[in-house]
Amino acid sequence: MDTEAPSLRPSAEELLAALGHAVIATDTKGTVLFWNGAAERLYGWPAAEAVGRDITEVTVPELSRQAAGEIMTALREGRPWSGGFPVRNRSDEVLHALVTDSGVYRDGELIGIVGASLNLGDAVRHLMERSSDAAVLLDERHVVSYASPAVANLFGWPVDEVMGTPITDRIHPEDREAFEELLVADPSSAERVGELRVRTDGTWSWVEVAVTDLYAQPGPQGQVCNIRRSERLARLEERERILEAVHSEVLQDLFAAALELDRALAHTTSSSAARIHAARDDVGRAMETLREVVKPF
Repeated sequence: MDTEAPSLRPSAEELLAALGHAVIATDTKGTVLFWNGAAERLYGWPAAEAVGRDITEVTVPELSRQAAGEIMTALREGRPWSGGFPVRNRSDEVLHALVTDSGVYRDGELIGIVGASLNLGDAVRHLMERSSDAAVLLDERHVVSYASPAVANLFGWPVDEVMGTPITDRIHPEDREAFEELLVADPSSAERVGELRVRTDGTWSWVEVAVTDLYAQPGPQGQVCNIRRSERLARLEERERILEAVHSEVLQDLFAAALELDRALAHTTSSSAARIHAARDDVGRAMETLREVVKPF
């Protein structure tokens, strides 16, 4: 008698368990029903401990509670949600995650939610490391949670020393307010780019900073800052240095000429005195013009 061969078709649960993304399913109240291996690795909770808990206990930090409520409202209205979202692991470390949440419906009624997430730092790291710009990932407190290798190449910042420190520690005190304004600017604006000074090898250098929000909802929940040297301001600085050097050199030459004219005036005849006085006046006016009009910026 023939026996039916066991089916080799994987079940839906086996497929979800095999995904590299963290996959979590909850009921409509937020109780965890399914938790795959990738979710264990990302959030640090074994499935046996996560299943049956409220999703906010195991993945949602305090700063994300309001946004989580808004996402749930969208799902109840039949709208899936996708975007950056701050999550936390079992050690209470806040991570930047890329999350997609979709509702599970039966006869038009929401009966559950399935969410897939991955560490956003891991997702964008390869792009950041290939960029010639220095890129830093900031959390809601402006602390660096990721820094690309270019921070060392461009500014001499050791990556391991930058990680876990506020980026404002490396910004000129006079430019910190402008940087804060750049971070909280309207994320819908076409450009969020500013120029400020950062510490590089014991000096201050002008850089251009471009800010991008990680999250669909505005607010200080995390940003990517792309930082490059400002060629425009570097050229202006070089012009200022050259102008200051020329200004000082010309003033010294004019001062030496004035001394020589004074000496000549002391030993000249009356017929030449008028011409020397006139020349001395011209030198004096030139010196005054340099001091008041052509002085360095």
